[in-house]
Amino acid sequence: MISILFALVVLYSFGGAFQSSGEHPYETISQEKAKEIMDSGKKYTLLDVRTQQEYDEKHIAGAYLIPDYEIESRAEKELPDKDALILVYCRSGSRSKKASQKLAELGYTNVKDFGGINTWRY
Repeated sequence: MISILFALVVLYSFGGAFQSSGEHPYETISQEKAKEIMDSGKKYTLLDVRTQQEYDEKHIAGAYLIPDYEIESRAEKELPDKDALILVYCRSGSRSKKASQKLAELGYTNVKDFGGINTWRY
């Protein structure tokens, strides 16, 4: 019994990068992987989910802003392709995780959360 519980804890803690959202997962990736995607020539949308003020102070070049608290009301209109690659970030990683979850719940199928700009070194 203890072995089973331990295995479940390990799987939960280290069981991969995918976060479940019913049918549609989103993926947590490293900032290095996000930068690789940005430099690869692949088509993607870079989504900043912080506030307008935070965005105005500093953002990653080419980022599109939809604050996390507006994802549900704006995403489907402003991000119509639900299969498009969307790279999501915020300040520290908390809001990007919540926004990625919301996008997945709305049916977006290719969402990659890479955390916060506060550790972005590129």
